[in-house]
Amino acid sequence: MTADPMTIEPAPDKIGILLRVGLFVVIAWIAMLLLPILMLPLAGLLVTSALATFAAAALANAITVRVYERGRLSDLGLGWAPTSSREFLIGAGAAVAGAVIVAGGPVAAGVARFVAVPAVEHRWASFAFVSVVLLFGAFGEEMLFHGYAFQLLIRSLGAFATILPVSILFGLAHIGNQNATLFGIFNTFLWGVLFGYAYVRTRALWLPIGMHFGWNFALPLFGVNLSGFTMGVTGYALRWSVGALWSGGNYGPEGSVLTTGIVVALFLLVLRVFPEPEET
Repeated sequence: MTADPMTIEPAPDKIGILLRVGLFVVIAWIAMLLLPILMLPLAGLLVTSALATFAAAALANAITVRVYERGRLSDLGLGWAPTSSREFLIGAGAAVAGAVIVAGGPVAAGVARFVAVPAVEHRWASFAFVSVVLLFGAFGEEMLFHGYAFQLLIRSLGAFATILPVSILFGLAHIGNQNATLFGIFNTFLWGVLFGYAYVRTRALWLPIGMHFGWNFALPLFGVNLSGFTMGVTGYALRWSVGALWSGGNYGPEGSVLTTGIVVALFLLVLRVFPEPEET
């Protein structure tokens, strides 16, 4: 197990839980409404989405932890422990491998091919910038959906009763993405289950952040859309000769049955590699 979870007293009563989770949700909701309005004129949709999510999540976590626990963000599984780098790297490496299978496997099978497309100027600088944005996006979404409110509910209601509804919200939060599909939203729900379970197994956010970032980082390298976003940083795009069930269509591979299999495989990896934490 990695860094200790929230250093707080036993879970409060139902009213206390409602107040704490409610404050978290209200702060995050207001921030997610206002920040894109302020940021969108200055940045593109991808940058605005990632950075607004990060800022809203950081603000909601910081305020609620400070008000109720007198704590810090590091108390929410973001403290650095000897196992933190291992968890992050295993998560990122496993997710990158999954992306290679999903996008590279069809090329090897002859059902997809790379074609040249117009690339952005200063390709490497653009790639580095997008990578940093995606890292902030991964941190932001994990803090938003698996931060203070999620961890409080885990302690109060248990893993199963918390992970499933939060994962549904995680999926629905992506329904407004460009080219979103029902199957893509279903796979996003499965990712939410995986990330939530990864927190439960490690009591830290480094493993889910690693998986989240590794997947988001690797897919654009193959010239495919990421959750409906087209990045075009490599100068190549993947063209499929099979239907949307396998390719994911314009939403990207996250809307494909291949991604469903990868999420299941990553779930089994977490189950096998990371033992269930001891009760404290």
